[in-house]
Amino acid sequence: MSDMFNISDPGPELPAANADWPVVRDWRKQTRAKLLEQRIGISAEDRAAWSERISQALAAALEPYAGQLIGFYWPFRGEYDPRSILSSMRDRGSRLALPVIVEREQPLVFREWSPGSLMTQGVWNVPTPESGEAVLPNLLVVPLVGFDEQGYRLGYGGGFYDRTIAAMPTKPRTIGVGFELGRLETIYPEPQDIPLDSVVTER
Repeated sequence: MSDMFNISDPGPELPAANADWPVVRDWRKQTRAKLLEQRIGISAEDRAAWSERISQALAAALEPYAGQLIGFYWPFRGEYDPRSILSSMRDRGSRLALPVIVEREQPLVFREWSPGSLMTQGVWNVPTPESGEAVLPNLLVVPLVGFDEQGYRLGYGGGFYDRTIAAMPTKPRTIGVGFELGRLETIYPEPQDIPLDSVVTER
Protein backbone atom coordinates (compact mmCIF):
# COMPACT_ATOMS: atom_id res chain seq x y z
CA MET A 1 0.00 0.00 0.00
CA SER A 2 1.15 3.55 -0.66
CA ASP A 3 1.47 6.51 1.70
CA MET A 4 -1.64 8.25 2.97
CA PHE A 5 -2.93 10.99 0.67
CA ASN A 6 -4.52 13.95 2.45
CA ILE A 7 -7.44 15.67 0.76
CA SER A 8 -8.98 18.94 1.85
CA ASP A 9 -12.51 17.54 2.10
CA PRO A 10 -12.62 14.41 4.29
CA GLY A 11 -16.12 13.52 3.07
CA PRO A 12 -19.01 12.17 5.16
CA GLU A 13 -18.41 11.65 8.87
CA LEU A 14 -17.38 8.10 9.74
CA PRO A 15 -20.09 5.99 11.41
CA ALA A 16 -19.51 4.46 14.81
CA ALA A 17 -17.52 1.22 14.83
CA ASN A 18 -20.64 -0.77 15.79
CA ALA A 19 -22.96 0.97 13.32
CA ASP A 20 -25.67 -1.21 11.79
CA TRP A 21 -25.92 -1.90 8.06
CA PRO A 22 -28.43 0.85 7.12
CA VAL A 23 -26.09 3.47 8.61
CA VAL A 24 -23.04 1.98 6.86
CA ARG A 25 -24.97 1.69 3.58
CA ASP A 26 -25.92 5.38 3.71
CA TRP A 27 -22.32 6.34 4.54
CA ARG A 28 -21.01 4.25 1.65
CA LYS A 29 -23.51 5.88 -0.72
CA GLN A 30 -22.48 9.40 0.34
CA THR A 31 -18.78 8.53 0.28
CA ARG A 32 -19.07 6.92 -3.15
CA ALA A 33 -20.75 10.02 -4.57
CA LYS A 34 -18.07 12.29 -3.08
CA LEU A 35 -15.19 10.17 -4.38
CA LEU A 36 -16.73 9.97 -7.86
CA GLU A 37 -17.12 13.75 -7.90
CA GLN A 38 -13.48 14.17 -6.93
CA ARG A 39 -12.27 11.60 -9.45
CA ILE A 40 -14.20 13.09 -12.35
CA GLY A 41 -12.88 16.52 -11.33
CA ILE A 42 -9.18 15.57 -11.55
CA SER A 43 -7.41 18.07 -13.82
CA ALA A 44 -6.09 16.84 -17.15
CA GLU A 45 -2.52 17.57 -16.03
CA ASP A 46 -2.85 15.60 -12.78
CA ARG A 47 -4.71 12.77 -14.49
CA ALA A 48 -1.94 12.34 -17.06
CA ALA A 49 0.83 12.43 -14.43
CA TRP A 50 -0.96 10.14 -11.98
CA SER A 51 -1.97 7.70 -14.71
CA GLU A 52 1.63 7.44 -15.90
CA ARG A 53 2.77 6.52 -12.40
CA ILE A 54 -0.05 3.99 -12.06
CA SER A 55 0.91 2.48 -15.41
CA GLN A 56 4.49 1.98 -14.30
CA ALA A 57 3.44 0.34 -11.04
CA LEU A 58 0.75 -1.78 -12.70
CA ALA A 59 3.18 -3.03 -15.35
CA ALA A 60 5.51 -4.19 -12.58
CA ALA A 61 2.65 -5.84 -10.68
CA LEU A 62 1.52 -7.71 -13.80
CA GLU A 63 4.99 -8.97 -14.70
CA PRO A 64 4.55 -12.37 -12.96
CA TYR A 65 1.31 -12.98 -14.91
CA ALA A 66 2.68 -12.79 -18.45
CA GLY A 67 1.12 -15.56 -20.50
CA GLN A 68 -1.88 -16.02 -18.19
CA LEU A 69 -5.58 -15.15 -18.57
CA ILE A 70 -6.19 -11.70 -17.08
CA GLY A 71 -9.57 -10.12 -16.44
CA PHE A 72 -9.63 -6.32 -16.57
CA TYR A 73 -12.14 -3.49 -16.98
CA TRP A 74 -13.19 -0.97 -19.60
CA PRO A 75 -12.85 2.46 -17.92
CA PHE A 76 -15.70 4.88 -17.33
CA ARG A 77 -16.60 7.78 -15.00
CA GLY A 78 -13.02 8.98 -14.71
CA GLU A 79 -11.42 5.61 -13.89
CA TYR A 80 -7.76 5.00 -14.61
CA ASP A 81 -7.51 3.54 -18.13
CA PRO A 82 -5.61 0.21 -18.02
CA ARG A 83 -6.07 -0.73 -21.67
CA SER A 84 -2.60 0.15 -22.97
CA ILE A 85 -0.87 -1.77 -20.17
CA LEU A 86 -3.13 -4.79 -20.62
CA SER A 87 -2.69 -4.69 -24.39
CA SER A 88 1.06 -4.85 -23.84
CA MET A 89 0.48 -7.96 -21.71
CA ARG A 90 -1.43 -9.47 -24.62
CA ASP A 91 1.55 -8.79 -26.88
CA ARG A 92 3.55 -10.91 -24.44
CA GLY A 93 1.22 -13.88 -24.67
CA SER A 94 -1.45 -13.12 -22.06
CA ARG A 95 -5.12 -13.59 -22.89
CA LEU A 96 -7.51 -10.85 -21.80
CA ALA A 97 -11.13 -10.93 -20.67
CA LEU A 98 -13.75 -8.29 -19.85
CA PRO A 99 -16.65 -8.58 -17.37
CA VAL A 100 -20.25 -8.80 -18.52
CA ILE A 101 -23.24 -8.14 -16.27
CA VAL A 102 -25.68 -10.84 -17.36
CA GLU A 103 -28.16 -10.30 -14.53
CA ARG A 104 -28.28 -8.04 -11.49
CA GLU A 105 -27.39 -9.65 -8.15
CA GLN A 106 -25.63 -12.47 -10.02
CA PRO A 107 -21.89 -13.07 -10.61
CA LEU A 108 -20.20 -11.41 -13.54
CA VAL A 109 -19.32 -13.45 -16.60
CA PHE A 110 -15.91 -12.86 -18.20
CA ARG A 111 -15.58 -13.13 -21.97
CA GLU A 112 -12.31 -13.11 -23.84
CA TRP A 113 -11.40 -9.83 -25.51
CA SER A 114 -8.86 -8.74 -28.09
CA PRO A 115 -8.53 -5.59 -30.24
CA GLY A 116 -11.19 -5.84 -32.90
CA SER A 117 -13.61 -7.90 -30.79
CA LEU A 118 -17.25 -7.14 -31.57
CA MET A 119 -18.56 -5.06 -28.66
CA THR A 120 -21.99 -4.06 -27.40
CA GLN A 121 -23.18 -1.48 -24.88
CA GLY A 122 -23.66 -3.13 -21.50
CA VAL A 123 -25.00 -1.85 -18.19
CA TRP A 124 -24.13 1.86 -17.64
CA ASN A 125 -23.27 1.91 -21.38
CA VAL A 126 -19.89 0.29 -20.73
CA PRO A 127 -18.66 -1.65 -23.80
CA THR A 128 -18.60 -5.44 -23.32
CA PRO A 129 -17.84 -8.34 -25.67
CA GLU A 130 -21.03 -9.14 -27.58
CA SER A 131 -20.54 -12.91 -27.46
CA GLY A 132 -18.14 -15.63 -26.43
CA GLU A 133 -17.79 -18.47 -23.98
CA ALA A 134 -17.35 -17.68 -20.30
CA VAL A 135 -13.74 -17.89 -19.11
CA LEU A 136 -12.13 -17.94 -15.65
CA PRO A 137 -9.25 -15.47 -15.32
CA ASN A 138 -6.21 -16.28 -13.17
CA LEU A 139 -5.93 -12.61 -12.22
CA LEU A 140 -8.46 -9.78 -11.97
CA VAL A 141 -7.47 -6.13 -12.40
CA VAL A 142 -10.31 -4.43 -10.51
CA PRO A 143 -11.37 -0.76 -10.64
CA LEU A 144 -11.71 1.19 -7.39
CA VAL A 145 -13.94 4.02 -6.31
CA GLY A 146 -12.44 3.75 -2.83
CA PHE A 147 -10.32 1.35 -0.80
CA ASP A 148 -9.05 1.01 2.75
CA GLU A 149 -5.85 -0.04 4.50
CA GLN A 150 -7.01 -3.66 4.73
CA GLY A 151 -7.52 -3.88 0.95
CA TYR A 152 -11.32 -3.78 1.03
CA ARG A 153 -12.85 -2.13 -2.00
CA LEU A 154 -15.62 0.43 -2.34
CA GLY A 155 -17.18 -0.04 -5.77
CA TYR A 156 -20.41 1.12 -7.32
CA GLY A 157 -22.66 -0.68 -4.86
CA GLY A 158 -23.73 -3.68 -6.92
CA GLY A 159 -21.49 -6.20 -5.17
CA PHE A 160 -20.58 -7.80 -8.50
CA TYR A 161 -16.89 -8.45 -7.91
CA ASP A 162 -17.32 -9.90 -4.42
CA ARG A 163 -20.12 -12.14 -5.69
CA THR A 164 -18.05 -13.22 -8.72
CA ILE A 165 -14.89 -14.03 -6.76
CA ALA A 166 -16.89 -16.00 -4.18
CA ALA A 167 -18.50 -18.06 -6.95
CA MET A 168 -15.28 -18.95 -8.79
CA PRO A 169 -14.05 -22.53 -8.30
CA THR A 170 -10.52 -21.21 -7.70
CA LYS A 171 -10.03 -17.75 -6.21
CA PRO A 172 -8.14 -15.52 -8.66
CA ARG A 173 -5.47 -13.08 -7.58
CA THR A 174 -6.82 -9.53 -7.43
CA ILE A 175 -5.13 -6.18 -8.03
CA GLY A 176 -7.19 -3.08 -7.31
CA VAL A 177 -6.34 -0.02 -9.41
CA GLY A 178 -7.34 3.55 -8.68
CA PHE A 179 -6.28 7.00 -7.61
CA GLU A 180 -4.90 7.73 -4.16
CA LEU A 181 -7.75 10.14 -3.43
CA GLY A 182 -9.93 7.05 -2.98
CA ARG A 183 -8.01 5.89 0.11
CA LEU A 184 -10.27 5.56 3.18
CA GLU A 185 -9.65 4.67 6.80
CA THR A 186 -12.17 1.84 6.41
CA ILE A 187 -15.10 0.91 4.19
CA TYR A 188 -16.78 -0.88 7.14
CA PRO A 189 -16.54 -4.27 5.40
CA GLU A 190 -19.45 -6.70 5.62
CA PRO A 191 -19.00 -10.50 5.83
CA GLN A 192 -19.50 -10.85 2.06
CA ASP A 193 -16.77 -8.31 1.21
CA ILE A 194 -13.54 -9.90 -0.05
CA PRO A 195 -10.26 -7.98 0.35
CA LEU A 196 -8.02 -7.40 -2.63
CA ASP A 197 -4.58 -9.01 -2.72
CA SER A 198 -2.94 -5.68 -3.56
CA VAL A 199 -3.75 -2.10 -4.55
CA VAL A 200 -1.96 0.06 -7.11
CA THR A 201 -2.26 3.87 -7.05
CA GLU A 202 -0.09 6.73 -8.30
CA ARG A 203 1.75 6.69 -4.95
